[in-house]
This record gives sequence, C-alpha cells and structure tokens, in this order.
Amino acid sequence: MSFVWIFGSINNMRFSVLILGNSSATPMYERHPTAQVVNHNEQLYLIDCGEGTQMQLTRYGIKSNRINHIFISHLHGDHYLGLVGLVSSMHLMGRKSDLHLYGPAPLEEILALNFKYSETELRYNLIFHPTNPHEQEVVYDSKLLRVESFPLRHRIACTGFRFQEGERPAKLDMEKAAKLEIPTALINGIKWGLDFTDKDGKVYPSSELTTAPPRPRSYAYCSDTVRIPDYLPSIHRANLLYHESTFLDEMRERAVETFHTTALQAGEVAKQAEVNHLLLGHYSARYKTRELNLLLDEARSAFPHTDLSVEGKWYDVE
Repeated sequence: MSFVWIFGSINNMRFSVLILGNSSATPMYERHPTAQVVNHNEQLYLIDCGEGTQMQLTRYGIKSNRINHIFISHLHGDHYLGLVGLVSSMHLMGRKSDLHLYGPAPLEEILALNFKYSETELRYNLIFHPTNPHEQEVVYDSKLLRVESFPLRHRIACTGFRFQEGERPAKLDMEKAAKLEIPTALINGIKWGLDFTDKDGKVYPSSELTTAPPRPRSYAYCSDTVRIPDYLPSIHRANLLYHESTFLDEMRERAVETFHTTALQAGEVAKQAEVNHLLLGHYSARYKTRELNLLLDEARSAFPHTDLSVEGKWYDVE
C-alpha cells in the first residue's frame, strides 16, 4: 500500500476550485459577491475577494493564512471590497509569511490609503504585483503551476486568469518497479526520463518502465466581460472554465450596455474555446436561486457540459 502511495502521489495531485461567492454586484441573502479558492497540490490561491469573503472562508473551513497568493480581476466593489478586511485579519491573527497580491495598479494605492488612516502596519510583507490589462502575461510561475492574466473587456480595466499546471512526470509501472526492486531514491528520475541500471549492469530505458503522463490540466477564470473573440486563445482547451453569466439572453442589450455576458453567450464561448467543462456564475440579483436553472438550460443549449456554480462546492479540474 505504501509503495503505491509513494509512487502514485505525484500524478494524483489535487486540482479543484471552491466557490465562495457567485453573485453579481448586489449581495443576496443566499448568494455572496465573487470569490473562489483554487487548491493545487494543497497550495491555496484566492481569486477575487468580494464582501464577506473571510466569513465564507471560515464557513467552509479554509484557514486564510494558508493562502499566499491573491488575484484580483478588477476594481468593482463586488470583486475586491472584502480584501482590506481579509488582509487586516491576517495581520491580527499573527501572520508572518509573505502575501503576494496580483491586481490592477491602483489597488496598491487603495490599500495604502486604508492602512494609512487606520494606522496599520502589517506584521508581514504584502508584495504587490500590478497586472497588465492590455496583454496576456505570466504573473506567477512555479515548477508545478503557472498563472497567466489576460485582458477582458469590461467597463473598467479587467483581467481573467488561467491556472496552468506544469508538465507532469510519466507514470511508473508499479509491477515492473517492484520486480526490479528499484530504490525509492531513483524513482523520480526515472519518471522524468532517466534510465535504470540494475545491480548486474543491465540498463532499462525509462520508456520501458513508465507510461505517458496525463495532459497538464488548466483552469480559466473569466470574471466581468462583454463577449469578444479576443480572449478565446487565452482560455482555449481549458479543462474547466468559469465564465460570468449575469443575464438570460433575452437581456442581451442590457448585457452589452453593462459589459456583461448572457448565459447563452457563455455557452457559445465555451464551445468555441473547446473547453472540457463550463461553470456559470456572477448571477444577477434579479434571478432568485430557484430560477438559476433557466440560465443553465440556456447555456446547455450551446454547450451541454455546463453546470451552475454553487457556493460551498468544490469542482475538480479534470
């Protein structure tokens, strides 16, 4: 059992998204402004931070000090007004580790102003990374995960984010590894292409001991935007796409006026981008929770592999 766990864990890394809030500008009793947590290999990332985000984190058992990277799409209040409170609470709870914040350049000034007049000096380093609303760029990169921002078209500068998993190693043939008594210390190298030489000097190519790795997974997040073709390359073939669907298509004129997308348009975008699965969100307060299936049906008419995002639910990226 332990052999399977040691050699299988790398290729079984968790990659999932928790919806904390999926309402649009006006909070509702049963729905909260936009916020979500991405869990990749037990590293937590926060996307957007509407009002009440820290309460939602507590409600769903997420310790805020496990979050080291926060990504803010734009400066409409329903996407960032919870940030000052969350950052301040991290300070009060004795956080010491660095916190990286990615968002529109003016956000740094907004935070500084709040801390100036509350006479707050954070106990930890808040490291700000301004995003570029005009072109795609890599804002975070580690061996396991890369995050790219890309321009959306909203009433103010706005970016989407794509979480792209790094290349994963090949899968080890468990039976062959056990039969050859391959030392644990050599397993990782074999998965990455190194050959194995046994005690008698016989060489076993890595290709004979492994099978091809699964395709790296990706999660794309499109917050507020009018539908345009410009961002399709940035979300192309994502395993999971979260796309705003503020209105039913009967309100398409209103969607254009407010720089938003309808549920039908979100489904059409998912189809064009050839994604695996679509999650709807950013629902207008005009639709009660029991009415959200109308948006779902509309999106599914264009892209069947669609679900409504539900607060408190984890969605696997697969």
